[in-house]
Amino acid sequence: MRQDLGMLHSSGERDLRTLPKAHLHLHFTGSMRPSTLLELADKYGVHLPDALSGGEPPKLRATDERGWFRFQRLYDIARSCLREPEDIQRLVREAAQEDVQDGSRWLEIQVDPTSYAPRLGGLIPALEVILDAVESASRQTGLGIRVLVAANRMKHPLDARTLARLAVRYRDRGIVGFGLSNDERRGFARDFDRAFTIAREGGLLAAPHGGELSGPSSVRDCLDDLRAARIGHGVRASEDHWLLARLAERQVTCEVCPSSNVALGVYDKAEDVPVRVLWDAGVPMALGADDPLLFGSRLAAQYELVRREHGFSDAELAELARQSVRGAAMPQDVREEVLADIDTWLAAEPG
Repeated sequence: MRQDLGMLHSSGERDLRTLPKAHLHLHFTGSMRPSTLLELADKYGVHLPDALSGGEPPKLRATDERGWFRFQRLYDIARSCLREPEDIQRLVREAAQEDVQDGSRWLEIQVDPTSYAPRLGGLIPALEVILDAVESASRQTGLGIRVLVAANRMKHPLDARTLARLAVRYRDRGIVGFGLSNDERRGFARDFDRAFTIAREGGLLAAPHGGELSGPSSVRDCLDDLRAARIGHGVRASEDHWLLARLAERQVTCEVCPSSNVALGVYDKAEDVPVRVLWDAGVPMALGADDPLLFGSRLAAQYELVRREHGFSDAELAELARQSVRGAAMPQDVREEVLADIDTWLAAEPG
């Protein structure tokens, strides 16, 4: 269920849905509309647990192993409903439509194609189906869309190297980055250093997850072992002021997902997410929705949360949008155009 968008624009405030922004942290299956999941499950005879069929975001908490397993199980069930190329086309088209509605001008969607390969004819056919869907959705909606291929840290590092080589091979089809997802408490970032070297040398941006379920050490590992240019989440860096200074000095963008952090139990309340701590330290941020299917809110709602819970002014929210644009792997002319449109949004009278 989409969060009530009326709360995103009240008298005397600028509409956050019209604030131009870039969306840099959105997972593939997790971008699905709940209504689409229900239709696809019916189409393929997939029984959905109440947590996915009740019309409300499931109650989640992933700070222990059992909770993370439940989260992954729900995600896997949802992914099992994507079986044909037209399902992939629909998912990406609808994700783009949702982003456009929320003021996104650029989307970098994250996917591990090995998860879709068994139903789409193999790894390379699956990736090509995904890239075809991205190209089609971008044409239809006008949204700039690129792909970040993510390895799964629960799998063998050799699998990650295979993915990195494949991502580099398809760089001219819209792949701009290489990531590392799943439970950061498992394994070591350094085990995947060779895969990230392949990706970086091939011209891809390094954007692994870190500093979500694990503490600041996981962010340091991403910087030291994987030479990350962006960090997926990164909020736990707030616990180490030296690390904050390092992120600020290097201008490493943290893809902060406030609703996700609360839903998974990383923080108890929205006001606890350390957005102000990162802001005050000079760490650039790109707000993201992570998995709207499971967390119940999309991109503009993250900006509303920061406005409501952390007291960000419209000028500060505009700067957050600029930081998302600067952190994106977009062409310079597109970047300059979006930055100019952010200035226009801020210059307009509120209300």
